[in-house]
Amino acid sequence: MASKIIVVGAVEGAFPSTLEKISKLHAKNSFSLAIFLGDFFAGPGSRSDEDDANVSALIDGKISVPLPTYFTLGKNPLPDPVKEKLEASDDELCPNLYFLGKRSTTKTSEGIRIVNLGGSLDPTITAGLSKEKHLPFHTEDDAKALRGANSADILLTTHWPLDIRKGSKVVLPDGVETPAGERCIADLCLALQPRYHFSTSTDAFYEREPFFYPPAGKEPDAKPITRFISLAASANPSKQKSLYAFSLDPTSSAPINLPPGTTAPPFNITQKRQRLPDQEQSYTRFSTAQSADHYRPRKNHRRNEGSRAAPLGPQDCFFCLSSPSVKTHLIASIANDAYLTTAKGPLSTPSTFPSIPFPAHLLIIPLEHSPTLAGISVPEDRARTYKEMQRYRRALHSFLISKCGSKLGAVTWEVSRAHIRHTHWQFLPVSSDLVKKGLVEAAFKVEAENEKYPTSFRTKDVGDGTGAKGDFFRVWIWMPAEEDVLDGQSTSSEHAQDDELEEERGKQKSLVLPLNEEFRFDLQFGRRVMAKLLGLEPRMNWRDCAQTDEEETKDAGAFKEAFKQFDWALEE
Repeated sequence: MASKIIVVGAVEGAFPSTLEKISKLHAKNSFSLAIFLGDFFAGPGSRSDEDDANVSALIDGKISVPLPTYFTLGKNPLPDPVKEKLEASDDELCPNLYFLGKRSTTKTSEGIRIVNLGGSLDPTITAGLSKEKHLPFHTEDDAKALRGANSADILLTTHWPLDIRKGSKVVLPDGVETPAGERCIADLCLALQPRYHFSTSTDAFYEREPFFYPPAGKEPDAKPITRFISLAASANPSKQKSLYAFSLDPTSSAPINLPPGTTAPPFNITQKRQRLPDQEQSYTRFSTAQSADHYRPRKNHRRNEGSRAAPLGPQDCFFCLSSPSVKTHLIASIANDAYLTTAKGPLSTPSTFPSIPFPAHLLIIPLEHSPTLAGISVPEDRARTYKEMQRYRRALHSFLISKCGSKLGAVTWEVSRAHIRHTHWQFLPVSSDLVKKGLVEAAFKVEAENEKYPTSFRTKDVGDGTGAKGDFFRVWIWMPAEEDVLDGQSTSSEHAQDDELEEERGKQKSLVLPLNEEFRFDLQFGRRVMAKLLGLEPRMNWRDCAQTDEEETKDAGAFKEAFKQFDWALEE
């Protein structure tokens, strides 16, 4: 069923009169929800006593909000009383008025998926997720993280995407220049393929012709389209349009026949990360919290109670960047299809490896929510994901050589099983002597025998998993080649782009243990083997190795700084 929605440009403090106007329109049209773009409150340079009084009245519930209404982060910081109320009330400023945050994915009770990226690009931060959710700045990694939502009915951004006017015949009003666009927003739009993309501009209304995407997935004849609309601020002097009402049915399919005037996409389509047609589509808020006090679903505007339960969906997943459970302060690097993070409850400690003053237990994780790499449905996405995960692994090998010479090798293990939550690789250094003597390989084989597993390890490489028949446990055992250490080739990320060279460097063995339903496989098998091998049995259970947020942040920061010269994702 279609829902009626009204979107409002930046009101910049004039919310009392605007809400009154919306109330009258709502009485005639019965809107399902309203969305306020840009700055809802007056900026610090223009804020008056009247503005402060209006803020207080709004928070106290003295100004009526007639329907479920969402507001975003614009170009100015929120007033202090607003921040205090949002912190104390799970982002509900007053009845019916909700803050969407800086970066978020939200599913309304009507089933409408809204993805939001507020604020302006912060040029001083070259990598990493922004931590302060009320400051009007985002990073490129904030935009990358939101690609994990995979699709959107409505995309909201404060700024325009770069090149959005390319191929368009719609002109701006006289005297109005095209607002500066952001490449990361263009990439986000391509990744999500939203039905509607709303943004803001101070003095002009702009509605571009719809643009389409090439057919893909289960509907080869359907052509998804995006309508980009930028609303003027409410108080613009030329009376440009600042309200936009439309109907949206989130269950409707993409059109087969394109609307008149539809153009090709204005962005570079070859760089698009495709939408994932088979992935569970229920998403919640992306949390920027650094503690256990994450956002809670709100009763009156989250997904329908009767909707299909998804216990293993992204909203419940510790590894999905669109989940409120993700620990953003552990993330060290984000690429287009995978990311690198320090482990929670690491097996190793800052004293385990003398040349490395922090735990070097790391996770390499796909952005897509899938229990296996082979389960990533779009072949191109699967290939890119596997390639990026391997690039991270090889960059970590180069990092180890730079710090320890030939003293340390590494073990990377993976559980690929259809019913687990989100596939990932765990990476841990190990003494090269243990690798050279065959003790690492023996440890995995002996542990499997002790557990009386009915299958045994085989020396083989199954690549992205499509070459394997069924589930498996895989471990890569690596040690540096002496010539790499002597000639210093691995002391920088210079060669990280050369996949053929990376394949040839070092000595590596891939072992695969087939898994089937005949026996119960311990998902902590890899950690248990490494704990015994490194003499860290008391740390076998990650829950026994819990750190404070401060300790986790310190260790993650130390690794991130040390790894910086090898982080190829910073260069792309």
